[in-house]
Amino acid sequence: MAGRTPDDRNNLSPAGRLNAEREQEFLAHRRMVFTIAYDVTGSVADAEDVVQETYLRYAAVAQAPVHPRAYLARAASRQALNAVRSAERRREDYQGEWGGGGPPPPRHDPEAAALAEAEVSTAMLVLLQQLSGPERVALVLRDVFGFGYPEVAAVLDASAAAVRQMVHRARERVRTGAPRTLPDKAEHRAAVERFLEAALTGQTQALLDVLAPNVVLHSDGGGKVSAARRPVYGPEKVAALLLGLASKFGAGAAPEFIELNGLPAVAFREEGTVTTVFQLEREDGLITGVYAMRNPDKLDRVQ
Repeated sequence: MAGRTPDDRNNLSPAGRLNAEREQEFLAHRRMVFTIAYDVTGSVADAEDVVQETYLRYAAVAQAPVHPRAYLARAASRQALNAVRSAERRREDYQGEWGGGGPPPPRHDPEAAALAEAEVSTAMLVLLQQLSGPERVALVLRDVFGFGYPEVAAVLDASAAAVRQMVHRARERVRTGAPRTLPDKAEHRAAVERFLEAALTGQTQALLDVLAPNVVLHSDGGGKVSAARRPVYGPEKVAALLLGLASKFGAGAAPEFIELNGLPAVAFREEGTVTTVFQLEREDGLITGVYAMRNPDKLDRVQ
């Protein structure tokens, strides 16, 4: 899917020119395809599989769709729903609230652009995972990409009225947890550094001072390493858990800053291997969400 020059297309056979035109149409909407897949599955790996499968299906269509954008959105949504259902069938009890694909590696393509611009934050991914697959599709197609209710209904094989209700319910469920704006990266990194200093040096009050009264910690250890199996609520409980985890690394730990969903995140290594990645969400200057990924299977992509 690298794209072709006009001269390349002129030298192709009629069938080759058709395939090249189809490829260019797909590339024009590839970022949308990836964003739909990522928002619905919550996994970079699954989203990439959906992009590939959607491309193969689009290239194999005998007659070019009249509306490529709508066709690709429908195909990507259905493939993403299949991925969600497949994941649900094989999910084990330890599966955490955070999306299953782990942080993405450095890249330079439409997918990387979608991730870097934080079209969906870590907090929103957590909230989306609480919705059913069809609810995720309905919300993303309607609110992110502006498709009409009849178009969304065609994707989900439902009535427009049913989809309207589905979108309304999904909005209600995610409204309270979604951050309103994307914070300044430099400001966010400074806040992360203050948070780390307090946690790594055991300054309980300094840590409590940066945590919001409604702070929630989500953690995933994959059943293989220690982690909170359920969300932890409240500054005192969150601080206690963080201080206990920080003691594992010690004051001499050297955190590595990476970028995850458009904002600075922090990775910790033990004997050269990344064992924990932290992502924070903030509102009104205080930390409202702490996301601790410790699942070794989901950290493969940042090793």
